[in-house]
Amino acid sequence: MIHLPQAKLDQVMDRFRMIEARMGAAMDGAEIVKLSKEHAEIKPVAEAVERLVKARSQVPELEEMAAMGDPDLSPLADEELRALKDHLPELEHGVALLLAPQDKDVNASAILEVRAGTGGDEAAIFAGDLFRMYSRYATTQGWRVEIDSVSEGDAGGYKEIIASVTGDGVFGRLKFESGVHRVQRVPTTEAGGRIHTSAATVAVLPEVEDVEIEIRDQDLRIDTYRASGSGGQHVNKTDSAVRITHLPTGVVTTSSEKSQHMNRAIALRNLKARLYDMQRQALDLARSSDRKSQVGSGDRSERIRTYNYPQGRVTDHRINLTIYSLPAFMEGDMDPMINALINEDQAERLAQLEDEFK
Repeated sequence: MIHLPQAKLDQVMDRFRMIEARMGAAMDGAEIVKLSKEHAEIKPVAEAVERLVKARSQVPELEEMAAMGDPDLSPLADEELRALKDHLPELEHGVALLLAPQDKDVNASAILEVRAGTGGDEAAIFAGDLFRMYSRYATTQGWRVEIDSVSEGDAGGYKEIIASVTGDGVFGRLKFESGVHRVQRVPTTEAGGRIHTSAATVAVLPEVEDVEIEIRDQDLRIDTYRASGSGGQHVNKTDSAVRITHLPTGVVTTSSEKSQHMNRAIALRNLKARLYDMQRQALDLARSSDRKSQVGSGDRSERIRTYNYPQGRVTDHRINLTIYSLPAFMEGDMDPMINALINEDQAERLAQLEDEFK
């Protein structure tokens, strides 16, 4: 348990009161908006701190009453003191989580990219299975999934599929999915019954509206082309698909699902997300020079998970967790794994906070 210094709690309350005082005196519209946003962010922290400070202040009072020896009051005070001391760690933990380093994009929607890796047709089929898994999970969360760009595999699945996942807290729950996913199973095309290993790469990028990413027109090359596919909704009969190349970084985004005007807007939005994600990764790398998180490294080349079909298990290598319910997992029952990853990340952030108090 982290014991939060009173000086740190006082600092939070002083900041909260200062913001409230400035809000009451502010006249400029932009300043009011900024203060209101900061007030909304810090208010839950201040309320949690108030509850903790109040509980701490009751301890000496109850200890004094319990020590008085009063036959009526002392046993009641002693019982209440024990209950309060049992509750204090929970209050401390809650405040510590709020004070620990936060990912400001945790509540953002996200752009999900799934690409076939090594393994030929089987890798594309596996990429399709992964995208279906995420789509099923999104449904359980009440999120909306819209395909932005797709390249279908020759034998099924996808060589590449990019989609927008919209809803509250999408990025916070899916961000640890970025990396290489490996599958071990007998392909349907394998006559000899031999187990093959193939892989797909997943990237989850935060989609944020209010970040300032400068994209100059002269830095863009915009091409139109006719999207290819196996048929149905993914075939464009005109050159309406759009490919945008950001020349300074070489980042390429595409969209091939709607009109050329909509494709341009989607490709630009996804480009903005990719450039913002590059900034995030650079910042995370700088912050993790002293301590590398088991979960949040964001290395897209890192093998993070293995799906073993013969044994019916899925293993996350970052936290050494194996779940023996692969069929349910592939149907979108991902919460046990996602919650474990989030808990590991919380423990890492609490460790960083604890280091500050040493």
